[in-house]
This record gives sequence, structure tokens and C-alpha cells, in this order.
Amino acid sequence: MTRLRDRYAALLLDLDGTLYRGPAVIEGAPEALIVGDSKERLVYVTNNASRGPDKVAGHLRELGFPADTDDVVTSAQAAARLLAERLSPGASVLVVGTEDLVREVDAVGLKPLRRFDDAVPDAVVQGHSPETAWPDLAEAAYALRAGALWVAANTDRTLPNERGLAPGNGSMVAALVAATDREPVVAGKPFAPLLEDALERAGTRAALVVGDRLDTDIEGAYRVGLDSLLVLTGVSTAAELREAPAERIPTFVADSLEALNHPPVVSEDPALGPVDLLLRNPGRAVTVRASGSEIR
Repeated sequence: MTRLRDRYAALLLDLDGTLYRGPAVIEGAPEALIVGDSKERLVYVTNNASRGPDKVAGHLRELGFPADTDDVVTSAQAAARLLAERLSPGASVLVVGTEDLVREVDAVGLKPLRRFDDAVPDAVVQGHSPETAWPDLAEAAYALRAGALWVAANTDRTLPNERGLAPGNGSMVAALVAATDREPVVAGKPFAPLLEDALERAGTRAALVVGDRLDTDIEGAYRVGLDSLLVLTGVSTAAELREAPAERIPTFVADSLEALNHPPVVSEDPALGPVDLLLRNPGRAVTVRASGSEIR
């Protein structure tokens, strides 16, 4: 039986909660990915729109992961693409987020703004920034109530870091939903735009989505027809699988990325709910496939 990773031509890897928490690497993650005889394309796919791909790649290299700028696909890039597809060149976009998000908007030929007076911007784009404050949300609310297009980079309610779970972009988006009675177009996982961008970058659809969240990574893989691996190093827990709807049941679930380097084997452990369970020891790598699926 082949290793799990050998079934795929590319790995689409989430970052926060999968490879690192805050600035700190998840123990053993670089070693699990860097295996000499493996040939999969590694594409780093992040819902976090706060940093540009060059900064993300630099951080990954500092933590021991092989990463070039072209290996990184961000929700900020996907959001900018959605805006460019829906707006005329030079259209104005109010940015709620970091300067890296501003640069992505500018790179697709649109005019980023932080404030406006009389002329309502054509769109609002919202991505995570730890500096977002009430004046930023208020400015966006004025534009949205005046009819501006709204694109959110992602709607993750929480963001894992070294201290626990902090508010994510989705919490800020929820504030504007409450203030405007509007719903955004979402670029990031679980919606298709970000993962479709990652597949184009990978050059193949024979890809495995790897992440730590049932509501973004796993459901996102389901929506674009890809297999998925849930790692229990971030937000979602094994217990959540008991109540998860079909679109949030991963193809595999594991304690860590080390599962990629082992073949799946059947387990009778009932703790993860009504699914066919796969357990690999040593290495404590656990994998799961929805009940009724054939395991080869």
C-alpha cells in the first residue's frame, strides 16, 4: 500500500493551524513535508489576507518549509481577481485590511481607497488586519449601504495563534453584516475562488487539500471536488466529526502531517463518529473516509 501523499500530484496546504500557529511552527510539520523521494507540488493556500505572498513565503522559509513566492496563493489575490472580473478598470475599491491587500487591489488595475467623501466607491474589499478599528468598519458600512459591491477575502470566525483562538476576519465581516443587512461575495475557503486559483497554480486537479478546519478547508475541498486531509493541530477537533454534515466530512483525518508519509489502515476506534476510520501507529496518524467508501 502506498503512502497517502503518493496518491496525489499536488498538496494544497493551509497555513494557520496546519503548518504554524502565530509565528511558531507546528512541531514536526517541516520534516513531514520535506521527504526526499516525494514529487508532489506544494502549494500554500491561505485564507489570511493580511500578508502578501512574498512575506508568506519568507515566513515559511524561516520556519523550515520549502517555499517561493509563486508557491503561495492568498485570499487577498483571489479577492482582487473577483473584483477585477466584476468591475471596470480603474474602478474605486474601499479597502478594509492591510497594505498588502491594498497592493493586490492596485495590481489588478483598480483604485484602492481608505476613505471617501461624496463619490461612493464601486466596491468594498475586506481582509484580516489586526489594526482594523471602528472607523474602518464605519466607512465600509457607509459604502455598502450606498450600494457598493462587497467582497470578503474570507469569513473565518477565528484565527489560531500561539495563545489560542483570536477573532478572525469573519468576526469583522459579521459586524458589517449586522450593520448593513448585506452579505459579501467570499473569495476564500470554503468558497471556490481561492482553491480554483490554487489548482491553476498547481497545474493539476490530482490534488489533496490539507487543513485544520472543517468549515473552510474540508468544505472547500468538497465544493471543488477534491480529497481532503484534516489535521488535528488547529481549530477543528475529532469530536466535531460526530455532528459534521456530509460536506464537512474529510476524506482523511490525522493527528499531524506525518500521516502523509504512511499508508492508511483501518481502525475500529468509535470516537470519531459514524465513519470508516483509519489509524496508523506509530506516528499517531489518523485518517478517515466517509462511511461506505472503498479503501484501497
